Amino acid sequence: MSIDPRVALQSLVTALEEHLAASASRRREDDPAVEAAYVGIADAFEVYEEALYDAFGEVTPLEIYEEADDEDDDAEYAPDLVEAEVEN
Repeated sequence: MSIDPRVALQSLVTALEEHLAASASRRREDDPAVEAAYVGIADAFEVYEEALYDAFGEVTPLEIYEEADDEDDDAEYAPDLVEAEVEN
């Protein structure tokens, strides 16, 4: 059963508002309320995107940002760093 895209959109807006409130009242760098609100946005967005597609065959131009493993990032950029050092 599909969710009405308008209901899913309202849930996404609510998740964004909750993230704003959590960010504004952050107590420390790794505040669990901010992390939970962040995940809430991602979850609500996925529901909205699916509801939008199911109802209208449309998608948004947005994507969920997923953090890559730091070791993978280092391996990907290491050749560029070596090359840059050789050029300098």
